[in-house]
Amino acid sequence: MNQILIKNAKIVNEGAIFEGDVLIEDQFIVEIAETISAKSATTKIIDAEGNYLVPGAIDDQVHFREPGLTHKGDIASESKAAVAGGITSYIEQPNTVPNVVTQELLEEKYQIAASKSFANYSFMMGMTNDNLDEVLQTNPRNVAGIKIFLGSSTGNMLVDDVEVLEKLFSSTSMLIAVHCEDEQTIKDNLERYKAEYGDDIPVTLHHLIRSEEACYLSSSKIIALAKKTGARLHVFHLSTAKEMSLFTNKIPLEKKKITAEVCIHHLWFTNEDYKTKGNLIKWNPSVKTENDRKVLWEALLDGRIDVIATDHAPHTLEEKKQNYLKAPSGGPLVQHALVAMFEAYHQGKISIEKIVEKMAHNPAKIFKIEKRGFIKVGYYADLVIVNTGLPWSVKKENILAKCGWSPFEGFTFKSRITHTFVNGQLVYNNFKVKEVPCGQRLLFDR
Repeated sequence: MNQILIKNAKIVNEGAIFEGDVLIEDQFIVEIAETISAKSATTKIIDAEGNYLVPGAIDDQVHFREPGLTHKGDIASESKAAVAGGITSYIEQPNTVPNVVTQELLEEKYQIAASKSFANYSFMMGMTNDNLDEVLQTNPRNVAGIKIFLGSSTGNMLVDDVEVLEKLFSSTSMLIAVHCEDEQTIKDNLERYKAEYGDDIPVTLHHLIRSEEACYLSSSKIIALAKKTGARLHVFHLSTAKEMSLFTNKIPLEKKKITAEVCIHHLWFTNEDYKTKGNLIKWNPSVKTENDRKVLWEALLDGRIDVIATDHAPHTLEEKKQNYLKAPSGGPLVQHALVAMFEAYHQGKISIEKIVEKMAHNPAKIFKIEKRGFIKVGYYADLVIVNTGLPWSVKKENILAKCGWSPFEGFTFKSRITHTFVNGQLVYNNFKVKEVPCGQRLLFDR
């Protein structure tokens, strides 16, 4: 039996902050109290020194690139970056190579992660226009959900057959997660700018090519389908003010059939940043205007948006340095997501309790993840200590993502993650990751 006693922590859980101690026994939290004494001489004591103890973040949307794209990242490298960033569980997307569109390919990814992942993991089952029977075999107990790309992505994963979509939405009780961008709108916009600029389209036009209208047209259609069929829909990486009218804060989260996510980059950057960051902040959906960012923040705080995630999607710097048309979309974010939100706390934009709600509690509720996302007795000890007064700068030498760069490079964060625990094991401590993967497959209460 291994015991760790975390003392003198500001414990953040379910909208409250209270000072106390937490006792971990093997994988689980066994006691939470104002003061706990060590139970034996072998109990390891960690003094939190009055810093915040938060549940490990659950990132419901990452692309760790394995199999098939491991020159960009892999499950080991990116899950290391995740635990360094206070993310203790992640849900990875199916647009690896080959695309994860069969049960056999899905299980192969789980087998890779079982020996390599430093954080807890789940993988989405991918949808195409012609694999509905395969998708409907997905096990709701040990698979996070079904992912649909309504805008093109890696491989052949664009789903644009309305009949297939309606059949899926009418046939499964599983959570369906969607990337919403209208393909035809994007193509039309791209052709218009190609006619003007040829192959030298400036990246500053990315938000006009992958436009507000492309997002709204797609998300409004899929939400209408979910309402018609009663399907359980989760809309990924919302990026526009206009889309916020599609979501409600009038229903408690537990009763919502349609939930919403926003990503760090859409809360942090605007289209003005293309001038200095260029392709490094080229994402799909695109980073949009200052007003879009403002309204996304409003929706996040008032409950229309339920979850903060990263859409961590690394590419090499060489790939990103190509011209706009060739440079792939996406970037590495897991290592800096939680401290970026703590930066927003320092700026007075959001409370620490709300950060925990949106990055730990709500993902656990939405996906019905078993015994994670909260600091509770009987729950897995997925925990993070954050020091809000220990500045550090993002430099090449402390970036753990395999791609070796970050859109935050050169930025100094006011808060630092000092400790990350996964399943009761201290896996990260002040820039060092323990070289023993201990992530587990997530299970779901369904």
